[in-house]
Amino acid sequence: MQRDEPTFSADDELIAIDEDIAPSPTGTEAPDPWKVLIVDDDEDVHRATELALRGMLVEDRPVQLLHAHSGEAALQQVAQHEDLAVMLLDVVMESDNAGLKVVREVREALKRSALRVILRTGQPGYAPELETVRNYDINDYKTKSELTRVRLFTSLTASIRVYRQMRTHERMRQGLEGIVRASTELTKLHGMQRFAEGVVNQLCALLGVRTEGLVCAQGGLASVGEPARVIAAAGRFSQYVLQPLAALDTETIRDTLMRCLNEQRSLFAPALAIYFPTSAGRGLAAYVELSHPLREGDRHLLEVFCSSMAVGFENVLLYDRLIDQAYLDPLLRIPNLNRLLELLAAPELEPANSTLALLDIDDFSAINDALGHEFGDAALKAIVARAHAALPECHLARLGSDLFAVLGHSGTVKPDTLQHVFGEAFEVAGQRVRLSATIGLVQLGTRDCYGPELLKDAHVALKQAKLHHRGTAVYFSAALGQDARERMHLLRDLREAFDAHNHFFVVYQPKVRLEDGRPSGVEALLRWRTTSGELIPPDRFIPLAEQSGLMTALGAFVMRTACQQLRRLRDAGHETLGMAINVSHAQLRDPDFMAILKTSLDDAGVPGSQVELEITESMAADDLDLVRRLLAELQTLGVRVAIDDFGTGFSSLSVLRHLDAQRLKIDRSFVNEMLQDDSIARMVISLGHTQRMQVTAEGIETEAQRDALLALGCDEGQGWLYAKALEEAALLDWLAAAQA
Repeated sequence: MQRDEPTFSADDELIAIDEDIAPSPTGTEAPDPWKVLIVDDDEDVHRATELALRGMLVEDRPVQLLHAHSGEAALQQVAQHEDLAVMLLDVVMESDNAGLKVVREVREALKRSALRVILRTGQPGYAPELETVRNYDINDYKTKSELTRVRLFTSLTASIRVYRQMRTHERMRQGLEGIVRASTELTKLHGMQRFAEGVVNQLCALLGVRTEGLVCAQGGLASVGEPARVIAAAGRFSQYVLQPLAALDTETIRDTLMRCLNEQRSLFAPALAIYFPTSAGRGLAAYVELSHPLREGDRHLLEVFCSSMAVGFENVLLYDRLIDQAYLDPLLRIPNLNRLLELLAAPELEPANSTLALLDIDDFSAINDALGHEFGDAALKAIVARAHAALPECHLARLGSDLFAVLGHSGTVKPDTLQHVFGEAFEVAGQRVRLSATIGLVQLGTRDCYGPELLKDAHVALKQAKLHHRGTAVYFSAALGQDARERMHLLRDLREAFDAHNHFFVVYQPKVRLEDGRPSGVEALLRWRTTSGELIPPDRFIPLAEQSGLMTALGAFVMRTACQQLRRLRDAGHETLGMAINVSHAQLRDPDFMAILKTSLDDAGVPGSQVELEITESMAADDLDLVRRLLAELQTLGVRVAIDDFGTGFSSLSVLRHLDAQRLKIDRSFVNEMLQDDSIARMVISLGHTQRMQVTAEGIETEAQRDALLALGCDEGQGWLYAKALEEAALLDWLAAAQA
């Protein structure tokens, strides 16, 4: 087949061709060349094209020629070089349409849409149809005789410009797709460090560089004024993760990142530092070591990436704050109850060698009341600082205002080690303060339970330690657990009985004048009979009722029932008998106490002068002002007041002097001892009479006790010597017999 040799016309003189490519300026890298593939089975065409393009710069970049002498070789070259810009392709080679087959494979199989194709043929009759040019995106078609130097340069320049624009658009599209994909993937990462590591990987992929040499720095995100820290790094910078940015050994990188953070903007020259803004002017910066200058469109992609990732960083910061609120104590910055429960359930925990301890700071509320909450907060911080120093391998958590938990190895978490934390006085706000703690411990290896159950066991041990003596430590045991379960079941039954309204009833113990044994009144006493018929002793259920908040309602029930019983006693002819009613501390503090009392009296139609309310000495001592105010109000109703359990407290004389009560009751413990030593009974009776008060002795069981009390001048008594607590029918029978 006859071929036309390439020819060059006179207009080729318009192109200035240097013998060699001009060298790059000293210290700069030569720009990447445009890769152009010559596909022709004629070696002369290859040599002629090389000669025509020698020394040529297109868009300020040199041209690198690649060669293929067949369609198959051309496809291999295209597959090997992804950055191939232009292909000068002969139409007729091993077959009349070999070139067109190459174009079809390049577009359809290799998916190289940006590669520009200039068809060359020696015979105009072999020109492709217009449909073929349009379908296969053929950039130009020339006969070989037309490709003079000028025309070759012009055609090549136009093709390269189109290629550059298409590659830029392609990179932009791929980059935007990568940003969207990165945003979707990174939203699944929680925690600043993990998210920053994800940003590192995505940014490297976006720029087409290795992760070596990328550092992500955080500026003031944990707290205002905190030094910038490295939170994610790759390659040789990995050793600096979580270290201050100032620790970086490369001054250029360190200064670039600091400038980026300080100026709050990305820097694109001479080094690349990307800025990610967050709220309140705080932000992050990423440094990338590029192996090549930024390509066209990269800067725009980076700006889009920054905007997208900035939203992600904001979400991570919000998530971190939520995690802090959920798992950290806001004052002391240590784990809270939620985090402790997670630690107790952690797979790495070794129960056989671990102990959980609860530390309750003794009398901490008094410190807050006396010295203020700021001082109290400072004291807690001092405790935490010393505990961390003394228990370095343990987990410390705050469960309440002055309640802490320590979880760690049993060899460390033990009474003497924990008490050592409080051995020396604490320096708080310039003052030395001595503190102590009551401790409950549970050895995890002895319990076949986890999480909340372990914490409950520790609380049981702590409560037992408080009952013994403050400042002591008690280990949980099976016996303690059994007691706690029994109390829990009893409390459950108590609530059910209260809801049923028919398991509680009132009995009445008679009181008599010691001088003649005549009835003077009765004392109303609450009783509880379960559905099985079992009577629960008051000393078991009354404390539970007080702890559970049921005592106020139960007290109101006793008051209403006792007043109604007094009404029936009066109707039965016992008009002079008095009714004594015990009042709990919770009732006294109830704002509706006086209203409930007045309603009970009015509904029963009984005079207040026949009702006597009994309060304990300890209740009066705990809140003397409240009790004195209530006594003044009770006087307006004519209701009398008796001080019960007198002599068992710590401030008897002081309380007695300030209370306007009408009766003093001697505790049964002193009555039991008076035959051996009557000094306390004698003193109580003397004090009562000095204060113009009647004196009643409780728990009289023998005639000898009665005679001794009578000899000391005691006015009234009650006890089994006279009668046990009786229900209404038995009480009426007893009164009839006593008054016969």
